[in-house]
Amino acid sequence: MAVTTKLLLAILLSAFLLSATNAVRDYQGQQGRQEGQRGTRLTEAQQCRLTRLTASQPTNRIESEGGVTELWDENEEQFQCAGVAPMRSVIRRNSLSLPNFHPMPRLVYIERGQGLIGITYPGCAETFQSQSQTFQAGREQREERGQGRRSDQHQKVHRIRQGDVVALPAGAAHWCYNDGEEELVAVSINDLNHRSNQLDQNLRAFYLAGGVPESGRQQTQAGQRLQSRQRFQNIFRAFDTELMAEAFNIPAEIVRRMQEEQSERGLIVNVREGMRMIRPDEEEGEFEQEQGQPGRGQQWWEEATGNGLEENICTMKIRTNLEHRTQADIFSRQAGKINHVNRQKLPILKYMDMSASRGTLYPNALLTPHWSVNSHCVVYVQRGEAQVQVVDHSGQQVMNDRVNQGEMFVVPQYFASTVRAGQNGLEFVVWRTSSEPMNSQLAGYTSVIRAMPVEVLTNAYQISPNEAQRLKMNRGGESFLLSPQRRSF
Repeated sequence: MAVTTKLLLAILLSAFLLSATNAVRDYQGQQGRQEGQRGTRLTEAQQCRLTRLTASQPTNRIESEGGVTELWDENEEQFQCAGVAPMRSVIRRNSLSLPNFHPMPRLVYIERGQGLIGITYPGCAETFQSQSQTFQAGREQREERGQGRRSDQHQKVHRIRQGDVVALPAGAAHWCYNDGEEELVAVSINDLNHRSNQLDQNLRAFYLAGGVPESGRQQTQAGQRLQSRQRFQNIFRAFDTELMAEAFNIPAEIVRRMQEEQSERGLIVNVREGMRMIRPDEEEGEFEQEQGQPGRGQQWWEEATGNGLEENICTMKIRTNLEHRTQADIFSRQAGKINHVNRQKLPILKYMDMSASRGTLYPNALLTPHWSVNSHCVVYVQRGEAQVQVVDHSGQQVMNDRVNQGEMFVVPQYFASTVRAGQNGLEFVVWRTSSEPMNSQLAGYTSVIRAMPVEVLTNAYQISPNEAQRLKMNRGGESFLLSPQRRSF
């Protein structure tokens, strides 16, 4: 009996130890997966040993038939620290940015103009129409068949306009067409450190047409000529013509046209054929969505499926606008306003691990001294000018410069910074390498200084209790945006 009892206890003890070991392994595995998702970014962050930050302009410029592609140098120390590659595209009227995909997520801000963008996801439906549009499309298809033409189907086309933030996931083929009356200017940040990019830390895109020719050049602002890095090429060029003809079941001559270099056209081309395509009723659909209601096309889709599933990649919203005056997340009558977009407003950003903000500072207003808790910040000056100061962990100024329109700079994670707008104010856009960014403020209503006891401040700074109280309270109810020259002595 005693032997049986001991054996039973040994079995129970072994089972307990095995269960505990498995739990530890499961936890470690989960932690490993979580760290693996951000492992590249953490490794790169160790390279943020910056002694000097400066605002910079694009260094490379690719001229195309229908516009210009400008690239900042991703090898610049501040961009390497953040693990990003900035770029700016200018698409002229009636021009098309050719279809391409890239191995990292890209978050785009539409600085000026309007147009149409299509993003193609594998496995998603080829059409997105309301019920009435479906019937209309059926009539058009019958008419076109009678005229010897085939009807067309494609995935959803999105209207984009000034102030929009557009999310382009890694690996999704996309194109953009300017159907407006002015140039379409798009400023983008590519997150090279994202877990989807398992290649290297170089910006590249895989084009399905066009491309920069092998003999082509990229010109810097200094007038120097640099050999093309072959980062933007038509992938069809290298495939065997007959093999592609068999794959598509088309004549070889069509494949040869797909493979042509057409070096004079580049990455953005003038549209010679009409750009008639199926798209939802824009005015009604967008008005309803801005009012918090689903558009007619989306409503029909939900009624047709009726499965109650959460939003998936096929139906997920890819854009939101940051210029709504009545929807500012932070507003001060004396200092300015800021609009944020994160994973709560645009759920697709959860998978991209990025976010953005657009801010307006009135003349001489300030952004409170602060630091970013969980992301790097990439700042683009849209209009105006400002004085920017950034301080590192050693208490050294790594930046104390005036920044101007069209310039971009990085504020690394945990580096403390502040901004004072110039006499004409400041408009800026910030990209962050987190979908749920957080910052900690040094001055203002929600600051860490205000949250500390007076006794701590008194002893930390060797000041009187009255002075400590003024240090805590003199900004009153102001928070992230501080009005100019507000003093109380």
